[in-house]
Amino acid sequence: MDIEKIEGIVKDYQNDPESVYNTWFINDKTRMKAFGAIRRGVINVIDDIKNGEFPNDYKGSSLENVISAITEQKQVFEGASHPFYWKPKLRIPDIYENQENKRYFGQFLEACLNAKTEKKVIDEILALDSRNIKGLGPAVANILYFLHPTIIPPFNTAIVKGYNLLFDEKIKLGKWKEYLLMRQGIISLNNRTKMKISTDLGAITGMLYDIGVAKIIIDSNVQLRLEKDRKARERALKKRSQDVQRDKEESTEHTKIQYFLLNAGRSIGYDVIPAVNDKSRSYNGQSFSQISLKKLPQISENPQIQKTISLIDVMWLEKSSNKMVAAFEVESSTTIHSGILRLNQLAVSLGDTNDVKLYIVIPDKREKEVITKIKDPAFRLKNKIHYIKFSEFCDHYDSICKLGQNRSILDGIAKCP
Repeated sequence: MDIEKIEGIVKDYQNDPESVYNTWFINDKTRMKAFGAIRRGVINVIDDIKNGEFPNDYKGSSLENVISAITEQKQVFEGASHPFYWKPKLRIPDIYENQENKRYFGQFLEACLNAKTEKKVIDEILALDSRNIKGLGPAVANILYFLHPTIIPPFNTAIVKGYNLLFDEKIKLGKWKEYLLMRQGIISLNNRTKMKISTDLGAITGMLYDIGVAKIIIDSNVQLRLEKDRKARERALKKRSQDVQRDKEESTEHTKIQYFLLNAGRSIGYDVIPAVNDKSRSYNGQSFSQISLKKLPQISENPQIQKTISLIDVMWLEKSSNKMVAAFEVESSTTIHSGILRLNQLAVSLGDTNDVKLYIVIPDKREKEVITKIKDPAFRLKNKIHYIKFSEFCDHYDSICKLGQNRSILDGIAKCP
């Protein structure tokens, strides 16, 4: 990349009083206020979807309020609303009538809103892309920009055109993976200049917008070639997508087993509760919160210990007394060590008179690993910990639900090393 060429373009862009940099990024007094307003608007969208109050149309929705606030932010966001309009003939974007897609869109926004790292945001985007929700493409990046301006650049036709002109590339509209390739190029460009225009990617994206609308003219002899960089970016993005897809499959399996455990306990006649941070999960449209206790009964007077226990994946309690009868940690891929510690903390907190049954529920391939961990002399376990393999639990799930009278129904499939 010829940095001297780009430095000249950046300097002209910053010195032009009519550039996006000066008319919006630096001198628009309403720009910074928009971040808070849009963030609050995204929270409203998430809450409306959770509460079943989000309509089956864009018009009149809380999402329309968010996008309207975005489109007010000058030309950089021109056309940001068009991809979200409900198109009845095409049935897109498929987040209005399709209730499962709607719920996932809400979960996606919530995950991105709470994300603390670049990796988390990009992983959520790749997971969203893998669901192939019709009509829900990288226009969503304009929402994410206002949540994570140093991670996600804005997106529209002019920006893509400007990027392609500057780098002589062929990034296509409407595809998340193309957007992510462009994003990597934008960040690479921003990092390689002597002085970053700004860590806020709105600044450098504004320059691409000015190029795209021909306010800044790029001749072919000053184009910056990124072909080698693009191939490396494509390889990295492909590997990232594969990793996210694998994580998604493991998460889906974990959620399925967790739901089965909750529903099995409920069918037997127990009160059930998932980990406190999993209450918003659902499986096949069935929400965990609808079949679970609203709050975990007091187990320990120590707030830190109570918090640790509340993170156990699934717990069964007697209805009449709130007595804990069984606790389960589902370990699809995460460390078994921490699950054992949480279960042991529960047993210790319940005291010498407790007879709670503790279980680790694992994929079949992790059987040797869990046996080694449970038998590790470093663990001074208050109660024995049994393990159950996914395959055996799923094979007997229907029978457990139909025939189970109490927790002893699990004795036939639970093993103790």
